[in-house]
Amino acid sequence: MSKLPEDLQSELERSLPAIASINSSLSQSLSPQFFLPQQRRAISDVRRTFCLFVTFDLLFISLLWIIELNTNNGIKKNLVKEIVEYEFSTSFFDIFVLGVFRFSVLQLGYAVLRLRHWWAIAITTLVTSAFLIVKVIMSQLLSKGAFGYLLPIISFVLAWLETWFLDFKVLTQEAEEERWYLAAQAAALRPPLLYPGAPSEGQFYSPPESFAGSDNEFDDEDEAVGRKAVTPQEREYVRKGKEALEIVEQILAQEVNWKFEKNNDVGDIVYSLDIPFHGKTFILKALIQCPAEVVYQEVILQPEKMVLWNRTVAICQILQRVDDNTLVSYDVSAGAAGGVVSPRDFVNIRRIERRKDRYLSAGIAGTHHARPPLTKYVRGENGPGGFVVLKSSRNPAICTFVWILNTDLKGRLPRYLIHQSLAATMFEFCSFLRKRVCEVYSGPS
Repeated sequence: MSKLPEDLQSELERSLPAIASINSSLSQSLSPQFFLPQQRRAISDVRRTFCLFVTFDLLFISLLWIIELNTNNGIKKNLVKEIVEYEFSTSFFDIFVLGVFRFSVLQLGYAVLRLRHWWAIAITTLVTSAFLIVKVIMSQLLSKGAFGYLLPIISFVLAWLETWFLDFKVLTQEAEEERWYLAAQAAALRPPLLYPGAPSEGQFYSPPESFAGSDNEFDDEDEAVGRKAVTPQEREYVRKGKEALEIVEQILAQEVNWKFEKNNDVGDIVYSLDIPFHGKTFILKALIQCPAEVVYQEVILQPEKMVLWNRTVAICQILQRVDDNTLVSYDVSAGAAGGVVSPRDFVNIRRIERRKDRYLSAGIAGTHHARPPLTKYVRGENGPGGFVVLKSSRNPAICTFVWILNTDLKGRLPRYLIHQSLAATMFEFCSFLRKRVCEVYSGPS
């Protein structure tokens, strides 16, 4: 993706802009077939790469063996000596046969049968390792010059590289893609969770507009409009959502104190800020070339649809709509850092408000009876954070997107790895968001 023009880049580097009045949110609906997940490929890209590497293993070992045969007495005499007059202690033929064995088993298992288990690679690596160890100990190959060292060592290393690649790349990535596909399929086929008497399917839920400094709550029965928090638990959800929103607004007001962390080649920037009682918070700031309402619809109003285009999220479900501005959601993040960080699940209380100058979605960790902790996921805990979408005062066709992330992934993970993973995940999310915007927004006609 090319870099942003200088005028747009300068727009991003300024303080959060003062925004003019925002028009009403988009009312158009998208056709149901638009949300259907793409059909899965017969064989994944990462598995195809693994099969190519297995082929390279055989060809490389074969090449080295042919070079060894073509020395001294010539290839014909050496072929007779190593195959017809085979001796375990001096022949390299068995190392070539070992390469053929690995190639046959792995290609049959992972290209033809498309296994999703590690047992085939375990067998080939175990047989290769045991044979080569015995071969080196009991043979006289080490006295035959450089090839006596090269063939056993390279064969051993290639076998273990194949094991690592399958276990940490192929199986992990395919499992993640499978979870994404099933979640996306379920989201595409499942109707949105609506209130009793809510608008018909296809219309988007949009919270009522509230103004800075106003107290648009539901404690006053005379002013209550729409859905209300009625139970003590629901009122507690509303209170936590309001507190998270206040902290998000305080973070926005302290932009001069944000500490630069990383940027990428398209102008997205990740900052950090230490918050009392909550610790280090990451802040992504990006310029998106579309109206603010488009990002508002895709990121804030349709969380359940996010799994269709955002690969950093595996599951997103709305557990309960508490009032017109507050909801409880269940989210499962995809693995990160090449599978080192396993998927986490979260229960979040979200507060959504639509102001004259911005769209806000603030959240914080909570609990809900419908989603107790599960053994299959590590339950993470989010501090105050959320999304902010601001419209440019100079160009209505662009907007500023801010993601505030404060999270504790739990588990025994080094803090530096978590921080690196979070920054990379924020950039990845922004990349997916831009692709989504290109799909749903064609620009002014």
